Amino acid sequence: MAVITISRQVAAHGDEVAARAAEILGYKFVTRKDIEQRIISLGFPENKMPKYDERKPGFFASLAKDRDEYLNYAQMAILEAAAEKNSIIIGRGAFAVLQSVPNNISIRLVADEKIRIQRLKNEFNWTDKQAIQRIQESDTNRAGFHNSFYNVNINDTALFHMVLNTGLLGVEQAAVVVAGVVEKLVTPQDEEKGQKQIELMLQAQKIVNMLITKYLINIEFLHVSIEDNTIILHGIADSTAISEKALNIVQSEMPGYVVKSAISIVQDFKHTTGII
Repeated sequence: MAVITISRQVAAHGDEVAARAAEILGYKFVTRKDIEQRIISLGFPENKMPKYDERKPGFFASLAKDRDEYLNYAQMAILEAAAEKNSIIIGRGAFAVLQSVPNNISIRLVADEKIRIQRLKNEFNWTDKQAIQRIQESDTNRAGFHNSFYNVNINDTALFHMVLNTGLLGVEQAAVVVAGVVEKLVTPQDEEKGQKQIELMLQAQKIVNMLITKYLINIEFLHVSIEDNTIILHGIADSTAISEKALNIVQSEMPGYVVKSAISIVQDFKHTTGII
C-alpha cells in the first residue's frame, strides 16, 4: 500500500518502532545496514562511507566528487527499496527523497533528552557525560547531513506527516499509531500514482549513475527528470561539448525518448575535487 520513511533522533527507538510497524503491516523493514550495503555494492568505496553517511561532510569532503557519488548511490538505494512496495525505510534522508510521492508517509520519532540519555546509559553502560556527548554528536551530524545533501532542516516538523514522541509512547503504541495512519491515509489511487512516480524517479536516477560511472561525464549537480516521453538533463558543465556528449549518450541508451538539455554552461566552472 505505502512506503513509510522514518527519521529519528538517536535513542528515540527508531529501529524498534520501524521493525514492529513492519510486523503489524506485513511490510519489509529496510534497515540502515541494508541501505549502507547497497550503496557500497553500487560502487561507493566502503572506506569513504564514514565521511558522508548520515553526517555533515567536512569542508574538503563537501567539495570532493565523492560527495555527489555518495548522494547518487544513496538515492538509488532508497528508490530501489521504495520500488519494491510495502516497505519501511529508515534514515538516509529517505523522507526527503520521496517527499513528493503520493503514497509515502513520513514519520519523525523523537524523545526528551533526559529519556534519551537514560536509554543510552542503560544500553551501553555509559556515564551521563558519554551519553550527552553521543546525543549532541548525533543530532549535529544528522542536522548537517540533511542540510548538506537535501537542503532541509531535519527539525522542521512541517516536513513530516506525523511526529511521535517515544518518550511518551512505548514501542508498541508508536508502531500501532504508524500502522493505523498508513491504513487510513493511503488510498489505492495514491498507491498507483506513487508507484508510477517512484518508477520514473528510479529510471531517472539510473540515467544519472550511468552517465557518471559508466561514461565518466563531468557535469556538476547532475540530475534527470522524466516528463511523459521526455528526458531532461539538469546540471552545470564548463562546455557545450560535454552537454552534447551527455545528450547523445542518453539518446543512444534510451531510444524512443525525446532527450533535452537544461544544463547550464559556465565557461570558468571548474570541477572542485578537493581543490580550492
